[in-house]
Amino acid sequence: MITEVLAIDDEQSLDKALAVLRSGELVAIPTETVYGLAADANQPDAVRKIFAAKGRPADHPLIVHVDSVDKVERWVAQVPECVAKLADAFWPGPLTLILPKANHVSTVVTGGHSTVGIRVPNQSGVLKLLSMLDSGLAAPSANPYKRISPTNAEQVMYGMDGKIAAVLDGGPCEVGLESTILDVSTDVPRILRAGPITKSQIETVLGCEVHIPQSHNVAVPGNVKAHYQPSKPVQLLSSELLATTLTGLSRSAQNDIAVLYYSEPLQMALEGSAAVKMKLSSDKQLYGQNLYYALHQLDQADVSQIWVELPPTDELWLDVHDRLSRSSAK
Repeated sequence: MITEVLAIDDEQSLDKALAVLRSGELVAIPTETVYGLAADANQPDAVRKIFAAKGRPADHPLIVHVDSVDKVERWVAQVPECVAKLADAFWPGPLTLILPKANHVSTVVTGGHSTVGIRVPNQSGVLKLLSMLDSGLAAPSANPYKRISPTNAEQVMYGMDGKIAAVLDGGPCEVGLESTILDVSTDVPRILRAGPITKSQIETVLGCEVHIPQSHNVAVPGNVKAHYQPSKPVQLLSSELLATTLTGLSRSAQNDIAVLYYSEPLQMALEGSAAVKMKLSSDKQLYGQNLYYALHQLDQADVSQIWVELPPTDELWLDVHDRLSRSSAK
């Protein structure tokens, strides 16, 4: 199969992507979070192709992307009152809501579960495509299973070229990390995956406490221990430990290590080292936007391992910690 790259801001390209989706094939789409590997959620056979292309287990549910909150009722058994509040505050945007699925929603989409994840992405071209399709797009990240999520079309092609029909190129993703997943299928809202929308922000909108379980066995996208991983092993180290450990190595050993960091003190400590170095911003929004891009770049460097400076530990950085801990898991 030849994978075609299409410009999302071109009308003919959107028409071509629409035809591909209606024919039951896969199209990688840009969103504000990461690129997704999309199929028409009303076509179970097309959705099965997502799992085949990624090598993803069939019991892992997918998120259904729709173009407005008005479309939610098509996919769920009931729409609780909180959905309107959350949609008004955060949609289009990086928040996925878990709700009881409607009877017609295929268990291929939900991984065999009785709930479905729904969100409205904040990408104008994709919203237009969804409106034209008049359906939902089931879409996990557009990368081989457990590998780094792509935040530009080139990264999609690196992992999916020849496996899917097309990629819609919308440029780099503005957020760069996957959505917050909020379970509102029960009386107590629960965050099942940390993301750009924080617990405090959701609590302000809902006016009630939102739980973040220390651990849970609910099947949601990105919830396996080892995930978001480069092909090379990742180590998370404090600033001090990273600096002292690297300094204690020979220059030839340093040359075999890539270091991803953000702090000024560590930058000074790394001066003169032979390691491959890449600096991210200390601003959380910019850090998150560029994290996967940086990991992709360092994964292609001529090194055998990647060392990452541990970022700050406050609530705003919770999603970054989640992704890095899974990227370094054995």
